[in-house]
Parts: sequence; structure tokens; C-alpha cells
Amino acid sequence: MNRYISRQVAAAPPSGIRKFFDIAATMKDVISLGIGEPDFITPDPILEEGIASLRRGETQYTSNSGTMELREAISRYIGRLYGVRYDVESEIIVTVGVSEAMYLAMTAVLNPGDEVIIPEPCFVSYAPEVSFAGGVPVTVPTYFSDQFQVTGAAVEAAITPKTKAILLGYPNNPTGAVMTHERMLEIAAVAEQHDLLIISDEIYSRLVYGVDHTCVPALPGMRDRTILLNGFSKSHAMTGWRLGFACAHPDILGAMRKIHQYTIMSAPTTAQAAGVVALDSADNHVERMRREYDRRRRLIVDGFNTLGLDCFEPRGAFYAFPNITKSGMTSDQFAWTLLEEEEVATVPGDAFGASGAGFVRASYATAYEKIEEALNRIESFMRRHG
Repeated sequence: MNRYISRQVAAAPPSGIRKFFDIAATMKDVISLGIGEPDFITPDPILEEGIASLRRGETQYTSNSGTMELREAISRYIGRLYGVRYDVESEIIVTVGVSEAMYLAMTAVLNPGDEVIIPEPCFVSYAPEVSFAGGVPVTVPTYFSDQFQVTGAAVEAAITPKTKAILLGYPNNPTGAVMTHERMLEIAAVAEQHDLLIISDEIYSRLVYGVDHTCVPALPGMRDRTILLNGFSKSHAMTGWRLGFACAHPDILGAMRKIHQYTIMSAPTTAQAAGVVALDSADNHVERMRREYDRRRRLIVDGFNTLGLDCFEPRGAFYAFPNITKSGMTSDQFAWTLLEEEEVATVPGDAFGASGAGFVRASYATAYEKIEEALNRIESFMRRHG
């Protein structure tokens, strides 16, 4: 039956993350540093509003764009944090997580053969989403020596007459890298010079440590050139609510809404009601979680460095990205052997692109005590293999 499968889908590899989760789920005492999901429960005020929405009988479809209340909250939220305002009627759409927002963005702007420049390592879905929309992903490696920040020169060197957009994901999954304001200005200048769109996935924007996040559309001249993607899953511990949003120029947003109308209709109604409270009234809860992630971040980074697994300091998200070449193994071998021998789950770095080879991703979105135990197990592992 393979002859019926589209070439784009057939060519896409399975997720390099999922297979480790599936194996780890069958193991009794596994400590997972693999999953990129908050271990916190959604804060109580957000939960209570979701429950209240159901009790009010709000179980119908909403507007295709999302409830007016949530779009107004999104506009206030982005304006309050980054000084950028979006029109609630024509420039904001509520989506089923950032994953749908990414799909809408790619499908709305790409023609067959259009190229999208993607810095790597990056989230596993980026290149496949470009391909599924008929585009061509063009990857640009980033390096430990540059703290995994892409440079304007590297992006410019990858531009061809077919280049349509630059896809950025900072704070970065899997590395935890955060772009400096100066570096982001470099990318913005390249985009403006070559008349390119920027698709900016800023899902981890609230989870930064000791640095400021640069919101791309807040840069001079970038508002109408940027499709801003963001959501609730990471910052507000709402992964299962499946709620995200996109902000863009009315022409681009209108094209995205058209696709959304035909494929999704509207994001979950209950989640949208909860999302208003999340944006307007949950900053103290976000900050509490961020501080705890920071505490875990310091533990895991110091732990890896003490073990000789060189790890630069991640400044955002909740991932560490240690170099495991000292073990003499490939990333895949290291992750599998560590899982089998010590029941600690990580993800091979090359699951996130070729420039991730020699690294593994370790999420610190798990309890402090579990990270301590995982580091003890990794120490035993390295005594045998390091």
C-alpha cells in the first residue's frame, strides 16, 4: 500500500524523540530526562476557570479566530511584555498548540520549492513541517563555541533566489540557547535586506534565566515581516490543554485563518477560557515555576560539567545539551546504553539535526531529587564508559 503514501510524508523520518519515550514507558524505575513537558500541574486559577467554563455550559465552537476575550488577552500580554500590539480582529488567531500554528504558517506562505532557512539543532518538527507544506528546509548548523546562536553571516550564506523565510526557535529546544539582542538584530537585518519572512517560535519566551528574551516582531521593522508563534504549554504548564496562538500581518493571518477554518474550526473552548486567566492573572505562578527550573538548571549543568560532559550554560527553556564524546560513543549509542544500563532516558542530539551529533538532550523539567539521582546513575555509567 506504500504507493498511496505521499512522497513528502514517506520521506520524513519518524520522530527521534518518541521511540525513547515508548521504551522508557515500559521500564519500572526509569528516570526520564527526555520529555520536554513541565512536571507541574496547571496552576489552580487556570484550572478553576476551565472547570467554571464547562459548568457555564461553554461547550460550543468559538469563532474561528478564537474568543474575543482571549484575543484581547493575547494583545495585552504581548504588548505588556514586549511593547508590540496586534489588532484583535485581523492579526491574532488562537490555535491548537503552537504545532498547529506552525502548520498554518508554513501552509499559508510556502509555494512548492520555496526554501526555509532553519538553524540547527532545532525542534524535530521544523524541517518536516516545511516539507509537508511543499517547501524545502535548508539547515544552517550552530555550534557549542558560539553557544548555539546562529549568526547573520551564516544565514546570509544560505540564501538563494528560492529562499522565502527564516524559521527561528529561541529560546532553543534542544540546546537551551538564547539569542542575544545584537545577534537577533543581525538576523533581522538579513531578513530585511533580502525581503524574507521570519517565522519565530517563541514558546519558551517566559523561561529565561539571567538574560532578556528578544521578541522578534519588537525589533525595528520586523513587526509586519514576522509570524509570531507562542502558546501556553511550557510557561503555564498547559501541554494537555492544546492551546497556542499566532500573530501576523493581516494578509498573512487571513491566509492562516482560511486554512484553520477548513481543518480545525476552532481551538478547544474550555482551554480558551482558561487561557484568559493564564495571560492576565498567572504571572506569579509562571515566575514560581521559572525559579524552580532555574534551580534545577544549575544542578544539572554543574553535574554534567563535573562528570566531564562539557555543557555550556543554557539560558532558556528547560534543556541541557552536554557533549558526550568523552564516552567514545555516538549520541544514539550513549542514549540507548544509558537507558539500558542505568534506566536514565535522554534524547540523542542528532535527533535535532546533524549538528547535534556528539550531544544528548536532557530535560530538567522533572523533580530536583530525580535529577540528583539521574546524575548519580550517569556518574556510575561514566566510570564504566568514560
